[in-house]
Parts: sequence; C-alpha cells; structure tokens
Amino acid sequence: MAVIVRMLAMLGINKILAVYVGPAGYAALGQFQNAVAVTSTLMGGAFNTGVTKYTAEYAEDPERQVAVWRTAGTLSVALSVIAALLVFTCREFLAEKLLKDRSLESVFTWFAVGLVFLVLNTFLLAILNGLKEVARYVVCNICGSLLSLVITFLLVFSFGLKGALIALATYQSVAFLSTLFVCRRLVVFKVTNLFGRPDREVVGNLLKYALMAIVSAVCLPLTQMLIRTEIGDVLGWHAAGYWEAMWRLSSAYLMMATTTLSIYYLPRLSELKTYEGVVAEIASGYKIILPFTIMAGLVIYFLREPVVLFLFSPDFMPVTALFSWQLVGDSLKIGSWIIAYLMLGKAMFKTFIFTEIFASLLFYVLAVWLIRAVGLEGVVISYAINYAIYWVVVWFMVRRNLRDMKRVAKV
Repeated sequence: MAVIVRMLAMLGINKILAVYVGPAGYAALGQFQNAVAVTSTLMGGAFNTGVTKYTAEYAEDPERQVAVWRTAGTLSVALSVIAALLVFTCREFLAEKLLKDRSLESVFTWFAVGLVFLVLNTFLLAILNGLKEVARYVVCNICGSLLSLVITFLLVFSFGLKGALIALATYQSVAFLSTLFVCRRLVVFKVTNLFGRPDREVVGNLLKYALMAIVSAVCLPLTQMLIRTEIGDVLGWHAAGYWEAMWRLSSAYLMMATTTLSIYYLPRLSELKTYEGVVAEIASGYKIILPFTIMAGLVIYFLREPVVLFLFSPDFMPVTALFSWQLVGDSLKIGSWIIAYLMLGKAMFKTFIFTEIFASLLFYVLAVWLIRAVGLEGVVISYAINYAIYWVVVWFMVRRNLRDMKRVAKV
C-alpha cells in the first residue's frame, strides 16, 4: 500500500512538473534533488542504515537499541544544524553553481530551515524499519507521499520552477510532523530514548555504516550531476531534461523492488547468522524480486509512448528512444543489488566502498565517451553496461564472504 501510494504520488508529481516546468526545468530539478540528497546524508542521514541494522540485530536487547538511538539521534541533529548554517551562509554561491541562477537563493534558505526536520524524519523511519513496525511505517510513508504531492502541486501552480524547487527542499521536513503524530503512542519513542550522550562503541559501529552511506550518497548523485552537466554542455539542457525524466520514471516503477530490499531484505540479512539462511534469502530474491522487475520493465517498454504522454507531456516524446537500454540497465541493477545488500547487512564496508566508487567512476567514464560518440542514447547504454560489470564484480567480492561463513559453520 505504501509503495503504491508513493509511486502514484511520484508519478503525479512528475506530471505536474512536466506540464509546468518542461524538459529544461527537469534538468534543474535533478541537479537540486541530487544536492539535497548529498547534503542530508552527509549531515545525519548517513547513520540511518546502521540504525535499521542494529535495531533489528538488538531486538532482544532493548538497552543496546536505546544506546544506538541516542547516539544516532544526537549526532544527526548536531550535524544537521551545522549543515543548515553552512547551506544558509553559502546560499547565493550554491544557487549560482547548481541552478545557474543567483535569484533562486531563497530555495536554499528553505532547505536550510527544514534540514533538521528532514533528518529527524528519516531517523524515525529507520527506527520503525528496524523494529519491524510495518503498520506505522506504511502509514508514515503514505502520509509523506500525499503531503509531497499536495505541497508540490500548490507550490508549482503558484510559483512555477521556483515552487518546484522549494517543494523538493521542504516536503520531507513537513512529513516529520505526520511521522511524529503516527509514532506518538509508541512506547519506545521517548525523547530520553532518542537523544542523549553518545556511546563510544556505538559511534564506532555507526561510523562504518555512515562511511558506506556517505560514499553511496555522494557517488551516485555526484555522478548524476556530472553526467547531467555533460549532457547539457554537449547536447543542450532539454536533452538533460529528457534523461532526468527517464531516470524518474525508472525510480518510480522500481520502487516496489527497491523498497522491498530496504524494508524487508536488509533487516532480514542483518538477522541471519547462518550460511544456509543467507543463501536461501538471496535465492528468494532472485526468484521473486528480479522476475517482477523484468516483467514490469517489459510492460513499460511496450507501452512506452502512451506512458510518456500520460505521465509527462508531448514535449517529452524523445524520451521513448531511451527506454530499451534504460530498462535493461534497471533489471541488471536490481539483480546486482540483491547481492550488494549483503554487504550492508553484514557490514562489509571496505568491499561496499570499493564497489560503489568503482561503479560510479565507470558509469561516468562510459557516459562521457558514449554521449559524445552516439548522442543521448549513450548515457543509457553506459548505464546498462555499468550495472552488468558491477553485478559480476559484486558477486566475486561477496562470494568470498559467503565461503567464510560456510567454513565457520562447518567448524
């Protein structure tokens, strides 16, 4: 239910943006959205994967759970306040460099004001995920999705591109209020449980996940920003907007798979202690998640023209030329992520960091080469090739860890 509502909200937002800002505006939105993702993760959101993992792992030890929450909550708020001050101070510079328009500085003011609440919202959701409070998690996500749709519509309708940027900057911050309301009766959600003196051991554990999250949060958005800039410089910003539209459509239909991986798969892998259990869970992922992704991709490919007209506008019809390679890349991505999530579940942070940096660099190099060689289609060809290679690399990396688990089990 949560994924369906979120998917519909995202598609509704895409339609609103397509009508009111056009392809070139899409490119600017993509740049800003990547900047928001990088900042929010660097300044607090980096701990959320660790919070989910250790909340699930310490299910039988409430004291350790509280130590994790207090440490993550305190560090998240402190870092997000620092980040908010930096964003506010540098708002004119950021507007000029990222959006190519100094007059849009107020967008970064809004982002700075809401950053602490954005980080708190994702922090609470990470705890709910680790506690397996599925009902509350679903309600929080539905409320957040509906709020994002309403806020985006009102702001885009009133202020155009600037309103769209403000909506991206603030809707997760506003969603904190609905998350707080839904969680108010949960016994463990007390201020004294969520904030307090950091635990030194927990800090060490969370920093491993923070480093992985930071690398992941910086690598992909930064790569997207660089590729989008390359497309804009070589082919024009309308072309960059077409790629952004394709990327947003992929994100929407893949949401069922990616949400399953983060909500169910990650906590489950964190809990499993045996080789047989981990292998069985990976196998189930390949039996259920990957075939679903491939089938969804095929349906979307055959309906690509009506999909573009319905979800965007006639101005976006050139996007249909990108579908084939993008959808192949999507299937390869989910196939590789089913294995890659084991690196998160088992804290294989060195392996994870290496593979993330490797994949991002490869994607950028391939994209620059193929964009100049074959045009806009080159970026989706590079996307597919990148994830095919990433899948192979991740498999060889993870297989070593699985062999070690099997050896320990025999002993």
